[in-house]
Amino acid sequence: MSKLIAFTYSLLILFQSFNIGLEDLSKFSALLEHADYHKEMYGDNFVQFLAEHYGDAKADHDNEHKEHKDLPFKGAHHFCSHIITPFINTTITYDFTQQDFIKIPFNFHYTESHTNFEKSSVFQPPKHA
Repeated sequence: MSKLIAFTYSLLILFQSFNIGLEDLSKFSALLEHADYHKEMYGDNFVQFLAEHYGDAKADHDNEHKEHKDLPFKGAHHFCSHIITPFINTTITYDFTQQDFIKIPFNFHYTESHTNFEKSSVFQPPKHA
């Protein structure tokens, strides 16, 4: 039983990935009618019809008929991509030019400080163990 449910869910996810809505299914009859029109007027078979309306020849043939807006799968929502790309491929270039060495003069001088506010010998650690 669990295999049947998993298979059913897999088919549901597959069908949803095609992004086919009820509006497109209702326009399917218009697709078949327009295919018959192309077969009668131009002698196109169904594969040529699909190539003219959805394939490579779409740009040349798109403005010839006003019925094209009634065909299914013509909405822009079918071409949306909801993939989140968190990684941006940027080109990083490094400039490895050698700079001249600049000698910094040694100006460090340390002197031990001496104050009158030193602690008396009572508060010093023992000197002989």
